[in-house]
Amino acid sequence: MKIGIAGLGAIGAAVARRLGAGGVPGASLVAVASGDRNKARATLGAELAHVDVVGLGELAAAADVVVECAPARVFAEVVRPALAAGKKVVTLSVGALLAHDDLIELARTSGGQIIVPTGALLGLDAVSAAAEGTIHSIRMVTRKPPKGLAGAPYLVENGIEIDGIAAPLRVFEGTAREAAKGFPANLNVAVALSLAGLGPDRTRLEIWADPTVTRNTHRIVVDSDAARIDMTIENIPSENPRTGRITALSVIAALRKMTAPLRVGT
Repeated sequence: MKIGIAGLGAIGAAVARRLGAGGVPGASLVAVASGDRNKARATLGAELAHVDVVGLGELAAAADVVVECAPARVFAEVVRPALAAGKKVVTLSVGALLAHDDLIELARTSGGQIIVPTGALLGLDAVSAAAEGTIHSIRMVTRKPPKGLAGAPYLVENGIEIDGIAAPLRVFEGTAREAAKGFPANLNVAVALSLAGLGPDRTRLEIWADPTVTRNTHRIVVDSDAARIDMTIENIPSENPRTGRITALSVIAALRKMTAPLRVGT
């Protein structure tokens, strides 16, 4: 299985290193795409010197599976050509999918597939199972250190200052769709949760800038006719404070399932 990666930030670089070290049996990294080709080549280093550095739209021709971990603004540039070619796309900018939902139909007609890994969340298997019955409500509360939310468009547009706050501050309450627009680099997890369950307009979300926490914390409460689910995860941030270390590992786990003789979980 030939893998291409779009974006070599904290997540993309970690996935590339694991693939280069043979971390996914039956899979090999063949190409990466990045806005800065020289920086991408330096990130790959000598150990991955054989990997091609290509344009965003060229990944589809090089790879069987495209891993999208690029900025949301180039989401369609990465995903559309891959789906049109009938390829699989593992996407982390799932919030951008709400603005490009025509890509789901493209995947259906072309034989491609959009795969959303669990990422920094947990329990999507349980939520998907509950959705086969009736889910009454889903609510998620996210707490992040202020630096993990700094610069979010919603904060800038509403003049919300979080630098130097001494106590937890609720900066947002609304739907997953609204959160995806206002916090595009922070709340892809909320959109993934919504797609597994009630959809982006019925999934409710609170976001707190919290100087008392050092980890990105998500609590999800699901009320359904099959179960009441109450889950909390505390993610250790990567070198990029907006995302957790577990996100890259989630991508590796998703890729491993594609070739594994034993597959655990829905």
